[in-house]
Parts: sequence; C-alpha cells; structure tokens
Amino acid sequence: MTAINAPRDKYNSVWLIFFILGLGSLLPWNFFMTATMYFTSRLKDSNQTANETAGDSRNVLESKFNNVMTLCAMVPLLIFTCLNSFIHQRIPQKLRISGSLTVILVVFLVTAVVVKVELAPLPFFVLTMVKIVCINSFGAIFQSSLFGLAGILPASYTTPIMSGQGLAGTFAAFSMICALASGSELQDSAFGYFITACVVILLAIMSYLTLPKMVRCKKHNNTVVTQTLILAVQILKN
Repeated sequence: MTAINAPRDKYNSVWLIFFILGLGSLLPWNFFMTATMYFTSRLKDSNQTANETAGDSRNVLESKFNNVMTLCAMVPLLIFTCLNSFIHQRIPQKLRISGSLTVILVVFLVTAVVVKVELAPLPFFVLTMVKIVCINSFGAIFQSSLFGLAGILPASYTTPIMSGQGLAGTFAAFSMICALASGSELQDSAFGYFITACVVILLAIMSYLTLPKMVRCKKHNNTVVTQTLILAVQILKN
C-alpha cells in the first residue's frame, strides 16, 4: 500500500494502539526479570539467614535460579515462535492475540497474589518456573501474531510496535532505579512491578479489542477503499 492511497490516521489512534500492544508484549516480562532479587530472596531456607555470617554460600535453588529461569524462558520462546507458523493456520488471529494476553494477565495476577502468600522454597521455585514457561510460550505466540497483523497494514504501523518494545525496557529499568532509590522492600517493589504489568496487559487487551472498529472507520472515511484494509478488518473480526 502506497502513501497516496493509505488511509489517514487523523488522531494517530491506530498508531497508538500498536504502540500499546508493543509495550504490552515486552513490559510484563521485563518487570518479571527486574524482580529477580525478590524471587531469589524467597528461596532462602529458614535457617540460612542465621548462617550467612559464617560464610555459608547460597543454597541450591538460589544458585540455580538464573540458569533454570533462562532455560525455561528461551526454550519455550524458540519452540512456540517456530510453531506459530502452523498455529496461525488453525487458530484465528483474534483468539491468538487476545487469548495469549489473557493467559499472561492471569499469570501476573497469580504472581502478584503469591507475593503476599507464604510458600516453601521448593514449591515457590517450581511455581515460578511454570509461570516463566507460560509467559514466554504465550508471549511468543502474541508477538508473532502481532507482527503478522502489522504486516497486513501499511509499513508505518510496524514502527510503533518497536517503539513500544523499546520503551518497555527503559520503563522497567527506570522503575527499578526508583525502587532502589526509595529503599522499598523487595516484596513491595515486586508487587508494584506485577500490578503495573497487569495494568499494561489489561490496557493492551482493551486496545486490541477496539482496533477492528478503528480500522473499519478509517476504511469508510477514506475515499479509496483498499483491498488490504478489507482483509485487515476480516482478519480482526475472526
């Protein structure tokens, strides 16, 4: 689609929606990684604090946390990114995007609740790894579907996705700096991270649900009705 016959985005509403979706694709996971110190603190044994002065090293769960977290994040991300080529033929676009965001939202709600719940180190470790697998599995489906959706629209709509993802890393780093500067407890900071991630995901879901109406409106308000926009509306409605 050329710039001449591309529909006008008068108030940059569609651009903003894709920006929010890009932000929602990476901000939750960035916040999750930012809270690494919180997770490792929950893995300490009950008698470990008393023995730290004697020079005892970290327990097995603490020492293996980062390695296992990386494994549980990268492997599902790779697998589901590859499988998305087959999934998109069997699962509608709307279900893939909205369903993935909903699952990630539920995972972060559970993560926020667990902050206030006492768990033994081993069950907490297992639960955390299961959540990491879920976040990255559905995150891979969401990101692949999102770029696929942007691909049927003018090329300018890929830019806000990348901008949103870039802001996600900056915002997570800024939040961590603010938490450290304020001297907040690890649990309080982590709870704030997870609740903020939930708000962003919820905002992304609401934005995506309004996207078909925005695209349809721009199609009817434009003097040249293009086949690309007709296809976009049909895909978003499915």
